[in-house]
Amino acid sequence: MYPNQPNPTNTNPNPFLVNQEDEIDLKVLLFNYLQYWPIILICMFLGILTAFLFNRFTTPIYKVESTVLIVDDKPTLGSDLFESAGLGLQNKSNIDNEIGILKSYTLAESTIGEMDLNVSYFQEDVFKPRQIYGNTPIYVSAKWDRTQLVGGLFRLEVIDAQNFELTIEEDEFSVFIPSDPFYKDRLESFSLPKSIYSFGQEISGEFFAFTVNQVSTLPGEIYYFRLVDTPSLALRMKEDLQASPLNKQASILTLSLETPLRRLGENYINTLMEEYLQRELYEKNQASENTIRFIEEQLSGISDSLEYSESQLQEFRSKNRIFNLSEEGSLIFERLTELEKERSQFELNLKYLQTLQTYLDNNQLEDLVAPAIVGVNDPLLTSLVESLSELQSDRVRISATFNDQTPQMRDINSRVQSTSNALKENVRSAIENSRNTLADVNNRIRMIEQDINTLPATERSLLNYTRQFTINENIYIYLLEKKAEAEITMASNMPKNKILDFAKASQAPVAPKRSLNLLIGMILGLILPIGFITVRDFMNTKIEDPKELEKSIKVPLISMIGRSLTEDNLPVLNNPRSTVTESFRSLRADMSYLSPNKEKFTVLFTSTISGEGKTFVSINMASVFSLMGKRTILIGLDLRKPKIAEDFNLPNDKGMSTALSSDISWKEVVKSTGHKDLDVILSGPIPPNPAELLLQEKFGQIIKEIKEEYDVVIFDCPPVGLVSETKELFNLADISFYVFRQGYSMKGNTEVLNNLVEKGGVSKIYGILNDVHIDKGYGYGYGYGYGYGYGGNSYGYHEEIQLPWWKRALRRKS
Repeated sequence: MYPNQPNPTNTNPNPFLVNQEDEIDLKVLLFNYLQYWPIILICMFLGILTAFLFNRFTTPIYKVESTVLIVDDKPTLGSDLFESAGLGLQNKSNIDNEIGILKSYTLAESTIGEMDLNVSYFQEDVFKPRQIYGNTPIYVSAKWDRTQLVGGLFRLEVIDAQNFELTIEEDEFSVFIPSDPFYKDRLESFSLPKSIYSFGQEISGEFFAFTVNQVSTLPGEIYYFRLVDTPSLALRMKEDLQASPLNKQASILTLSLETPLRRLGENYINTLMEEYLQRELYEKNQASENTIRFIEEQLSGISDSLEYSESQLQEFRSKNRIFNLSEEGSLIFERLTELEKERSQFELNLKYLQTLQTYLDNNQLEDLVAPAIVGVNDPLLTSLVESLSELQSDRVRISATFNDQTPQMRDINSRVQSTSNALKENVRSAIENSRNTLADVNNRIRMIEQDINTLPATERSLLNYTRQFTINENIYIYLLEKKAEAEITMASNMPKNKILDFAKASQAPVAPKRSLNLLIGMILGLILPIGFITVRDFMNTKIEDPKELEKSIKVPLISMIGRSLTEDNLPVLNNPRSTVTESFRSLRADMSYLSPNKEKFTVLFTSTISGEGKTFVSINMASVFSLMGKRTILIGLDLRKPKIAEDFNLPNDKGMSTALSSDISWKEVVKSTGHKDLDVILSGPIPPNPAELLLQEKFGQIIKEIKEEYDVVIFDCPPVGLVSETKELFNLADISFYVFRQGYSMKGNTEVLNNLVEKGGVSKIYGILNDVHIDKGYGYGYGYGYGYGYGGNSYGYHEEIQLPWWKRALRRKS
């Protein structure tokens, strides 16, 4: 309860104290934003317009997709265990490996080399050059085996069928060096030696060499082109390409690429898939190629022996006129031929095993030859060689994407090493067995050779020549058969993986997302002005919201005085039907509750700083009391900055300062305002010591005499936040009012009032908010008027204010 606060009928110690709950009035916030509705609508329109222009002039991006079936036909160690448990780890690993291969730099590089994408072509568009692909009107051929300019943009204007003008459009060149393709020096400045060139002429300089060829140009046409080195382009395409499984359980990969050029994207992915399958087929054919090379090496040696033995046999027959063996010789020859054929086979097998052992010892795993193709029918050896060959192929493919420290490479290296060790042991055992078998065959041949010695010398020589020719012939025919088999195998090889769907671009672009961009533009157009208003209000240090002021001060906010629509500072006297006048009538009505049962009383008005309207409120409160027929006097106590005289058009030649500083009676300085029952004591000439004058006992005596003479005494005091004497004047007043001004008073000014109450001991002081204007949006909840409490105010009976249509509609509803 405030000191000396009357409580005539109400049990509440202070009936004017409002319940200050910490709440947010959403309707007030809504009205605060609605006053800016034209700006918000304009911003929303600009946001939608910006999004529309962005959609209209942004290069559309299309998504190109294809699918590849990945087949895994190689069981690996532990795969049965994982697959039986339903984990599918091996399939996942294989899919990851194939994804790595498809996204590898090596595959991207070979694809770009196949497509010849080292020159990008552009033609003029609305805002910037637009890239074109396929059927380009010019063709640029660059020499990539020497230093070359890359990155910058050349502008070509066709002069006639033979000549063109070449200039620099974007000077952002770097120098590509073939010996160090991944490092490029930035060229600070570059200029062409001349501007006019001929089609087909080589344009060369220190850092460049290229030729522009005409395809289908017309005079006056303008085109642009940019040289792009293969490493940079391969790295970019490698990053742009996306590869992912169709789903978690499927072994189908989806390849996708987002590009502004649909045809380029389709061609790139199709070529990439073809290169991928060709790479796989090449690795698959390595074993057949190794076999054919091994057989050809053997054939090169045996063909000479066959030719020599054939000539020797023919010469012997011609010389000795003997062509056929005897019956006994034929039998011996047949037995010997079978053994010789068997020995040749074992010798070939032994030579293959020794070669295989050499490859294993030297780690030449890429040169392995399949055992079955040369007649080795050991199933374990065949299985090991095939497994090792496939593992080596996989290691070569994976190494293009992963380094040796990755889990994939460590796993496959471990499997290659274990398979190689097992194969080495098997080869050693096979070599030992082949040598033993070959020794047995040689012993049997030596036994038959003893029977040959019983034949006549001529027949024995014929048998030897025939025997040598037959051996070479059988080996030659056998090798030819094996070579044919290897060639047939290589010709019938097919990639195990398959292209399911060739690349196809989407019909509609994936970017820009037109509907989403329009929605974002509209939302940003809505949010940005609202956000700006919110931040501005949050950063605003001025008092705007009456409810916020109520919560900040420790005393009741007793009234709100509206903004005067005229320059007249005496609206109560000169415009009695105005809304401002009604505000002062409302405040006058409140006085009966603030000071009940008192016929005479003294009212004090002050504020924190100058300009908050305390003089305006003082004058009009004095005026509104005078209209009731009460004898009212307005005393100007702001001796430093007097203003009352100007408002009443009175000379400030004498006043309170005169009465306090001389022997003149206070009655001599009272001036009539020209209005009935309203007198005024001006502040008078500005004294050198205003504070000391007001603190004299004489001033108290004068006020006492004035109170006896008049019904209502109004003090227009100096700002309490700037001077000290006002604090002493509170003791002379029955009711004190602290004036704030909407949009002018600082929020920190409330602490001055609170300190007066809490620390200064000032009692019966109330707040007034002056210059309240509805366009601030804070009038909601206060009847759209300026009265507060018991007096109130209502539109319709007083002067109408030109309000926006939506405020008038809401006012009528309320």
